[in-house]
Amino acid sequence: MELLFNPIIISVILLCVLCLFRVNVLLALIVSAIVAGKCAGMHAGQIMDIFIQGMGKNSETALSYILLGTFAAAMAHTGLADVLAKRIALMIKNNKFILLLILTLLACASQNLIPVHIAFIPVIIPPLLSVMNKLKLDRRAVACALAFGLVTPYIVFPAGFGLIFQRLLADNLTANGMHTDISDITKSVWFIGVGLLVGLLWAVFISYRKPREYQELEVKKERRRSLRFTGSHCITFLAAIATLLVQLWTKSLPLGALIGLTIIFGTRAIDPEKMDLLINEGIGLMGYVAFVMLVAAGFAGVLNATGGVEALVNGLIPFMLGSKLFATVLMLFVGLFITIGIGTSFGTIPILAVLFVPIFLKLGFNPMEAIIVFTSAAALGDAGSPASGTTLGPTAGLNADGQHEHVKDTCIPTFLHYNLPLIIFAILAVIIF
Repeated sequence: MELLFNPIIISVILLCVLCLFRVNVLLALIVSAIVAGKCAGMHAGQIMDIFIQGMGKNSETALSYILLGTFAAAMAHTGLADVLAKRIALMIKNNKFILLLILTLLACASQNLIPVHIAFIPVIIPPLLSVMNKLKLDRRAVACALAFGLVTPYIVFPAGFGLIFQRLLADNLTANGMHTDISDITKSVWFIGVGLLVGLLWAVFISYRKPREYQELEVKKERRRSLRFTGSHCITFLAAIATLLVQLWTKSLPLGALIGLTIIFGTRAIDPEKMDLLINEGIGLMGYVAFVMLVAAGFAGVLNATGGVEALVNGLIPFMLGSKLFATVLMLFVGLFITIGIGTSFGTIPILAVLFVPIFLKLGFNPMEAIIVFTSAAALGDAGSPASGTTLGPTAGLNADGQHEHVKDTCIPTFLHYNLPLIIFAILAVIIF
């Protein structure tokens, strides 16, 4: 019975309910954090102090989003984004599945090859909405395609964000008593990638295959641009490559984005006098998402301070019955509740490692089983969380004309098509391996 009154469970359920009733995500996170703190007996001033201190933990992510938003705005000003959008429109030849494939590949590239994360979506997607409308393409399928590209590559491939994620997994498992190398992670997580691929195919070819009508509304006045690849486009593309190389070298995404912007302005691919304009546009593109990330970190800080995570795990241990299968199901349940609340699998890893590694060792999980279960538990909820970049990004692009709801059209579809396969394939891994 105590589990039902756990601050984690109460606050995450409240967060989801508020979002379903279309309460703004920022307000829903703040209210849910206060409720979690009050359930743990904390006073309001203490809750807000912890909340504000916790926001600082996502400051690098927020800064990255702002700088990457500026980089995306620079792409738009050079015309590179328009050229890409128009070339995509020409390539698809009225085939919606080719369009979905291209968008999925672009999202994959945003994680590993050119790590701009979700910053490309508000730039590339709005010019393509008219094409999607003509194809009667269900935007929920597009949201699922983008979510697949935003999640799967960082889990499976050790480059860009994937290198950060896999290093975080290895370091936290090792620090808590289970020695793990990045190579061990890479050799194991492909199985999770298969599960996510099944989810993508399910969404595209079964759930959202049928045509869906949308009104043809003007997003913005489209500037006439040549499809010719110019010198400024080339410089912008090279700046994107430099962003990747610097990020891999320094392990700092904000520094990489800053170097990319320096190249664009330093070579005058864009007039430096437009710098203030582009910064403002970057904040407009990604500022809301960046602030949600900050608030989500504050929410996570309050959840940690309640002691509810440890209480949740300790309350579930008696139900594991010495069984790896039962333990897997319960650990996935814990991971889902934590990640869907704080909106980031990266931030969930340190929390779960402390709690899960002793269970892995006690129940005799082999390294591959432990890595798959741990990674799945951390990634559960990233797709589907109202506070995750994986859902906020697609909504930012697909709702440019006001016809795509965040929770109903992005969060629920991505939750169903990626969290369920993650759970199923993690359980299969324990049975098979």
